Amino acid sequence: MFIDISCNQKKKYNQNAYGDYFISKRYKETGRVISVLSDGLGSGIKANILACMTATMLLKFIEAQSDIKSACETIMNSLPVCQVRKISYSTFSALDCNEEGHIKIVEEGNPEFLWIRNNEVLEPAYKIITSKNFPDRHMHIYNFKAELGDRIIFCSDGVTQAALGSKELRDGICREGLIKIVQNKLKENPYISSDELTKYIVKQVELITPEHKLKDDTSVACFYFREPRKAILFTGPPFDNEQDNFYANAFYNFDGKKAIAGGTTANLVARELNLEIESDRNINQGKLPAISYIKGIDLVTEGILTLTKAAEYLESGEIINDSAGKLIKFLLESDEIKLMVGVKLNQAHYNPDLPVEIEIRRNVIKKIANLLENKYIKKVEIKFI
Repeated sequence: MFIDISCNQKKKYNQNAYGDYFISKRYKETGRVISVLSDGLGSGIKANILACMTATMLLKFIEAQSDIKSACETIMNSLPVCQVRKISYSTFSALDCNEEGHIKIVEEGNPEFLWIRNNEVLEPAYKIITSKNFPDRHMHIYNFKAELGDRIIFCSDGVTQAALGSKELRDGICREGLIKIVQNKLKENPYISSDELTKYIVKQVELITPEHKLKDDTSVACFYFREPRKAILFTGPPFDNEQDNFYANAFYNFDGKKAIAGGTTANLVARELNLEIESDRNINQGKLPAISYIKGIDLVTEGILTLTKAAEYLESGEIINDSAGKLIKFLLESDEIKLMVGVKLNQAHYNPDLPVEIEIRRNVIKKIANLLENKYIKKVEIKFI
């Protein structure tokens, strides 16, 4: 199973920093995933620092120890209490799981997570551990196994307490309101991605809130256990010309979505497989060259200019609908991505008339792979040919 992970957030109204913090790390060698959502006390910069510190430390502790319970207990017993409000500086939800579906979750102070199967909420058994330093602080520990199609949803109390004190929802939307939002969306779209679902939930919370002004930081994280969506991106001709036909066929016969970045690469594939290339003359690509079409291939773009712009989009998160934006959409809609990168020297990259900020293909690809793995939590394999 692939674990599709996403978190979406909104800041408290009139604040310039998130008071919640989400961090997640995927370990390719073992298939392990560790994720933490922390809610810092209050809002703004102070809350952001507290939540970031808690989540980052907890992930490192879990990573270093085989027992998530011990790591979380260390954090629970160490978090100081605000002298004014007499409550913990931060709360957290932590998940440690693998691709076989074995899940351990620890919660301290955050709303209870949702475990959804076939659009029904399951209620797993749990153990309670009380802090030895703070008797009113309790940790809930869950240990269960997910199946294909299951979803786990974390949230901060900005979700369950949305519209708190309003005439219609005096107690906020509560857990029941969150369940209703999720179930309605899953009924409409059972295979919705984690990114789309978390965006939808956050938007609904904002719409429910009076005047759409959130009174607290609002965060939703989703973990979706599903069959992986596979994709391959071929860019750059192989070093050895005699291998052109082999790699063209390997690319074309790949079991998943396929994209090409580079005119030379597109011509190579078309030549070796006796296919035709058709240019798109109707779509305005802005400053980037237009996309092309080859039968059986999902996307064909220009090479280094498009890849460089795609790396910028991934880094900033601001994407426009040009050829690089289409490439980003192709990548982000996939889970396991293979990057097949030819290393034959292309003299065009050294043309002094081209912008000086253009990086050579190998470095751009490494940057894209790093962003996909660490920021967007994808599985990425690079094969230099």
